[in-house]
Amino acid sequence: MTIQLKPEQERMIDLAIKSGVYRDSDEVLDQALEIIRVQLQSEDWLVQERESVATQITNGFAQAERGELMDGDEAVGMLRQRRAARLKTRE
Repeated sequence: MTIQLKPEQERMIDLAIKSGVYRDSDEVLDQALEIIRVQLQSEDWLVQERESVATQITNGFAQAERGELMDGDEAVGMLRQRRAARLKTRE
């Protein structure tokens, strides 16, 4: 496959290599494509979970309107516990 880059794209690749983070243009492009892959996966997840997320947001607003609020420190603690439990199941 042959790809023709625009001058500004070539400059970006050159800058990335000159930064010392990447050894060559292949590494720059590999990283760029990985970022695109992750972004597409995230978009797929959002499409799949859109209804669930919207429902959770609606429920949260309703709870707030009823005065069912949680202290910020308590909320952070709960989120940390959930994250720890989720990470534990991945092991």
